[in-house]
Amino acid sequence: MRLLQLTAGTGSFHCGTCLRDSALVQGLRALGHDAQLAPLYLPLVLEDGPDPRAVHLGGINAWLAEKLPFRLPRFVADRLDAAPLLRRAARKGEMTRARELGEMTVSMLRGADGRQRHEIAKLMEWVGGENRPDVVLLSNALLLGLAGPLARALGVPVLCTLQGEAPFVDALPEPYRAEAWALAREKARDVTRFIAVSEYTAGLMRTRLELPRAQVEVVPNGIDPTPFRPAERRGPPTLVFLARLCRDKGLETLVEAFRLLKRRPEHGALRLVAGGTTLAYDQAPLAELAARLAADGLESCSEFRPNLTKEAKHALLAEGTLFSVPATYGESFGLYLLEAWASGLPVVQPEHGAFPELLNATGGGLLVRPDDAAALAEGLHALLVDPARAAELGRRGRAAVEQHFTLARMARDVARIATMPAAVSRTAP
Repeated sequence: MRLLQLTAGTGSFHCGTCLRDSALVQGLRALGHDAQLAPLYLPLVLEDGPDPRAVHLGGINAWLAEKLPFRLPRFVADRLDAAPLLRRAARKGEMTRARELGEMTVSMLRGADGRQRHEIAKLMEWVGGENRPDVVLLSNALLLGLAGPLARALGVPVLCTLQGEAPFVDALPEPYRAEAWALAREKARDVTRFIAVSEYTAGLMRTRLELPRAQVEVVPNGIDPTPFRPAERRGPPTLVFLARLCRDKGLETLVEAFRLLKRRPEHGALRLVAGGTTLAYDQAPLAELAARLAADGLESCSEFRPNLTKEAKHALLAEGTLFSVPATYGESFGLYLLEAWASGLPVVQPEHGAFPELLNATGGGLLVRPDDAAALAEGLHALLVDPARAAELGRRGRAAVEQHFTLARMARDVARIATMPAAVSRTAP
């Protein structure tokens, strides 16, 4: 089976969606399928270095189509899709920040009726060429404007993953937020079947998009656990955070919990190491958190490590004793949890989003009240003073990843859904 995965790139930083989609394509290839990943808007940023694939529906052209009253000549537009230029634009601008992208989000959801229709026509021309797919996979519901043009141009099933789009759309200013949800509900009718990465996401998006239950399948994310090996941990106890270094991922909550823990004599040796993507507009809040830690005299036992390589990420996880990313919003999944569990780390997470179902499935940690630094500190304390319990939770997490959350299982499930007949009714949500 020939599958085409269309995924919006970020151009300058790692994101869980890009890593998940890239891994899925690798998993599908391992099963013998002819799977291809095509970046949209901006180049992908993957852990093995710069991605060489050509970008389609380039972000500069999409943005200019929104702003200019005329169409650029084709040869000019083609040059603006060059990956080095798009990477520079991504670093200098805010091309993936929700509140800056209201107009273009709505226009892209309009698809062939939006301002980017000429760029979409170029994409259809490429997709319908010699590598014409049997199935198209859209990365998330923000790409639903492409579903109708793809289905009409190719006459093949169009599947759409549901992963993380709700917080993005909800962050848009009005009237774009309401328009985006209305258009997404309309364009969802062009999709053969949806694949949600968690039961939480399936329920949320069935409601938001008014989808019948039969049209949404749940396929939890999976990873290859092999590179993540539980280490024999020595040295001081270390609290690890691995996600984008920003407030939305709960870094401020974790810093406050760490400050509370350090006031207890039994946690005098505790360290905090937080690593992950850092964008230009993350710098000021990060500096403020560093200042809070310094004011408490904690700069020598806390560290921020921005923009890690794959090797540095594995090294960070190997240092850890406990793991927490206390996100302030309902995460659709949280790929970082699988990486923590694969590294043998127990986790302490807020009781919202997909976290309860993941911890129920793995038994790999504790749940605490969301957005509550004191509650988080208590959860972390409970495991820090009971190393045997913490180690057992870490072992459970690792075993669950090896058994239920592998890349091979995710790829098999997606391939099975790709061959299923279209869901029937759109009348009964």
